[in-house]
Amino acid sequence: MASSRSFLISDLLNAYRSETLTPTQVVEEAIRRADRAPDLHIWITRRSRAELLEHARAIEERAIEELPLYGIPFVIKDNIDLADVPTTAGCPAYSYTPTRSAGVVQRLLDAGAIALGKTNLDQFATGLVGARSPYGACRNSFHPDFISGGSSSGSAVAVATGLASFSLGTDTAGSGRVPAAFNNIVGLKPSVGRLSTRGVVPACRSLDCVSIFALTTEDATAVLAVAQGFDAEDPFSRRIADRPLAGRRCGVPYGAQMQFFGDEEYARLFDQAIARVESLGGTIVRIDFAPFLDAARLLYGGPWVAERYAALEEFIRRRADAVHPVTREVIEKSTDFSAVDAFKGLYRLTALKRASERVWEAADLLLTPTAGTVYEIGRVEADPIRLNTNLGYYTNFMNLLDLAGVAVPTGFRTDGLPFGVTLVGRRGTDAALLEWAGRLHRASVQRLGALDLNMPPPIPGWQPVTDGPSGSSTAAASSGLRDGLMSIAVCGAHMEGLPLNHQLLERGGRLVKQAKTAARYRLFALPGAPARPGLIRDSTGGGSIEIEIWTLRSADLGSFVEGIPAPLGLGKVELQGGETVTGFVCESHGTDGAIDITAHGGWRAYLASANS
Repeated sequence: MASSRSFLISDLLNAYRSETLTPTQVVEEAIRRADRAPDLHIWITRRSRAELLEHARAIEERAIEELPLYGIPFVIKDNIDLADVPTTAGCPAYSYTPTRSAGVVQRLLDAGAIALGKTNLDQFATGLVGARSPYGACRNSFHPDFISGGSSSGSAVAVATGLASFSLGTDTAGSGRVPAAFNNIVGLKPSVGRLSTRGVVPACRSLDCVSIFALTTEDATAVLAVAQGFDAEDPFSRRIADRPLAGRRCGVPYGAQMQFFGDEEYARLFDQAIARVESLGGTIVRIDFAPFLDAARLLYGGPWVAERYAALEEFIRRRADAVHPVTREVIEKSTDFSAVDAFKGLYRLTALKRASERVWEAADLLLTPTAGTVYEIGRVEADPIRLNTNLGYYTNFMNLLDLAGVAVPTGFRTDGLPFGVTLVGRRGTDAALLEWAGRLHRASVQRLGALDLNMPPPIPGWQPVTDGPSGSSTAAASSGLRDGLMSIAVCGAHMEGLPLNHQLLERGGRLVKQAKTAARYRLFALPGAPARPGLIRDSTGGGSIEIEIWTLRSADLGSFVEGIPAPLGLGKVELQGGETVTGFVCESHGTDGAIDITAHGGWRAYLASANS
């Protein structure tokens, strides 16, 4: 396992392809790591060796090209369902055993990932500390006397200590970001509704997100590509289009609005992060943070806390004694709010959303500390609510204002504890934020999590495509080649979230935009396996076909195209508006015996109809 000590996704996939590792060997190593790890109160339920080996052997029967997360080990916060494994939400008396995995978990399993077990959390996902659990206070991966952050505590520490490649958490108030900052890993809080919450024990159902923890932004991006997707069974699921950042203006709160709660080292480290952003080409603009702070206060100080009671009302009435005292105090105060208060809260939030829009006229993304300080477990247990509130200062507003965020490591205090910042963007900017966060991560720290390993080298020559006045993604798409990058249009299984998308991601490919061809193309479902489409130009008819435009290093284009079988090849594809871009087209003879699926308007729509 020397070449894959970190369990980085790219390392494992490369080892599998070279046949120097198998999923069975990785599972055995994961079990050994868990057995040898210090007792940091990470786990609630570990799957048995027999179950894990059975799963690994089943994956080995499949082709690696079919599974973008082939043999990748991960863990799941124990408020998210995994079939036939108890879900406790951090409360043994609440436990139930689902027969079906949560929607997002099933997508990962179908992509070849291996679920190792369920992890500890602040009970009912209520808290940012990781200490409100009958399974023990989860310990910080750098110093066991300090909090791990919560509520997704065990999920973050499992990744930081190398027990899993990635993990799932949830994030309503900051639970997918604060633990990332305290354990030197990446925490992605996606746009609300981007990942299905079906099969997740609700905290605030209208605000809940499933979050992703990983050692690098590249790994987080690879997981997001599989995990995301509309779920018709989840009433809160949304179809969210990717949105670029308009430019490089980073909004930072006015100095008087910054809070570090006496932590001078965190203040110094944030100043360093600002300087690094500027060195990477960002422009710092000071913004009025007041609308965001006012929105944050609504989460626990307003009627939204009643959503937590709504999720657990019947259980609390029956078994209030089984609820952690601090959790019960937080949730039960929600009964003080009336329906009138709920409407007043909605009106106040609507006004704050409007006020916050002025900030986005001056800034393309926000830059804040993920948390203003970190506390020892003993201090939190002595003053649980006030110190927890401090930790939410930079996080509680995000879902209320429908924003996306990436927490990323940027430094260490002199006592060795990590510090991190969060990049915040509007709904749909998830992928663009991950690109920026990846650049900042590499410029700031070298250590991976709490491991004795350094950040892997970047892909040579790769630079993320930026947007707006200082670098237009549209211009990159139309010109074809920019800064060593080649733009390429894909219309089938290489599209985001589909089975062959990993072939682009592994070469550093980045999604620039979703687009449509000019209305003079036909799309065919080609005969044979695997299922794939063929795009053919038809000047006498045809229609407009959905495609995606990706950037790929020109040096990697050859290896990518080499794996594309005939009758497919590269050609020029005309887009709506007249632009042309290099993309995959099909030789006309290749459509013999194929089904014309042009009327569906794209490969995704065709697949959906075929599966309905």
